[in-house]
Amino acid sequence: MNEKNLMLLARGITWFFSPLWLPTIGVTLLFLFSYLRIMPMSYKFLIVVTVYCFTIMMPNTCIFFYRRLNGWSLRELSARENRIVPYILSIASYLFCLILLYNFRVPGYMTGILVASLLAMLLCTIINLFWKISGHMTSVGGLLGGLVCYGELFSFNPIWWICLALFMGGIVGSSRMILRQHTLAQVLLSVPVGFVCAFIGIFYGQFFIDYIYYLIILK
Repeated sequence: MNEKNLMLLARGITWFFSPLWLPTIGVTLLFLFSYLRIMPMSYKFLIVVTVYCFTIMMPNTCIFFYRRLNGWSLRELSARENRIVPYILSIASYLFCLILLYNFRVPGYMTGILVASLLAMLLCTIINLFWKISGHMTSVGGLLGGLVCYGELFSFNPIWWICLALFMGGIVGSSRMILRQHTLAQVLLSVPVGFVCAFIGIFYGQFFIDYIYYLIILK
């Protein structure tokens, strides 16, 4: 494979495994494989669409217009100093989504996916002030952490899912390095950040949501 085709493949993998997809996929899988599958289809559709709109469509739209307003290419947007505002826009959208899900009375272990993603973005925003971190690999770490946590919550063995996630993470991490977006150290150290955020978000996310709801709405 020549260099041009390799770069195109890496860009395709980067787009396909965008970290913004993780909350929507996670919520959908919970509706398919947990006891929540007995919920009415209209309710499941409402939740999935809500998560999609506020974790994919709105952040992507805001980031697109922000990039066009500054006249940046995608490579320029990926620069460490230019990633802060996109993270902030995504964080604001995720917070609004959490408030909506709280009012929909969505179970805490489901909204924990959003809490984990929000914590990961907050940490990435802070770390990016000093050192570039990979959002893609942070999401891979979050996926691994989520599999471990849900394996514990629902008493199933996630070993094959973990193997698949590790394989996928290797492909994504290699693609980010091929595109010269991250170094090997940045790729590897991003994974435990996502893993820890998933553990905290899923097991302790309800406390975080209650506090945010009280802080923003009630207070």
